[in-house]
Amino acid sequence: MTISAKFSLAGLLTAALLLAGCNETPEEAIEALAAPEPGSTFSDCENCPVMVVVPAGSFTMGTPSGERYRGAEPEHPVTIAKPFAVGKFEVTFAEWDACVADGGCEGYAPDDQGWGRGNQPVIQVNWNDAQTYITWLSAKSGHAYRLLSETEWEYAARAGTQTPFSFGETITSDDANYDATTGYNGGPTGEFRERTMPVGSFKPNAFGLYDMHGNVWEWVEDCWNDDYTATMPADGSAWLEGDCSGRIMRGGSWEDYSGDVRAGARVASGVDEHFWSDGFRVARDL
Repeated sequence: MTISAKFSLAGLLTAALLLAGCNETPEEAIEALAAPEPGSTFSDCENCPVMVVVPAGSFTMGTPSGERYRGAEPEHPVTIAKPFAVGKFEVTFAEWDACVADGGCEGYAPDDQGWGRGNQPVIQVNWNDAQTYITWLSAKSGHAYRLLSETEWEYAARAGTQTPFSFGETITSDDANYDATTGYNGGPTGEFRERTMPVGSFKPNAFGLYDMHGNVWEWVEDCWNDDYTATMPADGSAWLEGDCSGRIMRGGSWEDYSGDVRAGARVASGVDEHFWSDGFRVARDL
C-alpha cells in the first residue's frame, strides 16, 4: 500500500523546530535560511551599485574623551538587530549618468571638475539630489533603496573596531584619499592629491567596504543635531528630529585633514548645497 502526503515547508519546519527545542517561528526560520551571508555581494540590476551584506551587531557610537570632536558625543551603545546591505563603493559618475540616461535624477548632470566620470565618485550632489537617485534606483531594481542612517554609517565604517580609523590609531595617504600634509595625532604625513580618486583605489575595511575614510563626504539620512542625546534611536534607525534643513555627512573627503576622516567625525550641510567634495553611498534592507 502506498501512502502519499503533502507537507508544507512551514509544517516541516515547525516539526523540526519543535524537535530541536527552538523558539523561532517557521516564518523566521525561512527568512533566516533565505538571508544572504554577511560579506557576500550582489547587484540588483545592470548599472546598479554593488552591495555588500553587513552583519548585525552591537557597537559603541561616538568618540571617547581622548578623541574629542564637537558633535560626536556622548558615547552610547547601539544594537543593529538585522544584517543590511551597503554600497561597496561610493556612488559613481557612471551609476549617476545611467540614472540620467534612463530619465531619472531630474536630468541633473553634475560637474566632474575635469577629474573624469566613470568610476570616479559622483560629486556636486546635494542631499535632495541623492534622494532623486534613490527614487530611480528603487524603481529600477524593484527594491527599496535609501541612504544609510548616521548610526549605520558609523557601524559600517568601524567594521568591528573602536579606534579612530578602521585601520587603527592613525592613518596614512596609502590608506585613503585625504589631505595628509598634516599627520593625525603625531602620525606620518603624506600625499595631498587635490582631487577625488576612482572608487576602490585603497584597501577595504573588514566589512569589505571601500573609501569609508576620505575621497568624498557621504550624505546620510539623519537631520542635524549638535550632539547625541537620549532621544537618538539606539537601534540603528535614522534620527529624524532636529534641524532637517541640514543633513549629516560622514567620512571626510579628498580635501579634508586626517581628523575629519575619522570613523566618528561628523558635519552637516544644507540639503540643497552643492560642493566638489560631497557624494553619497546607498543602503537597503534585506
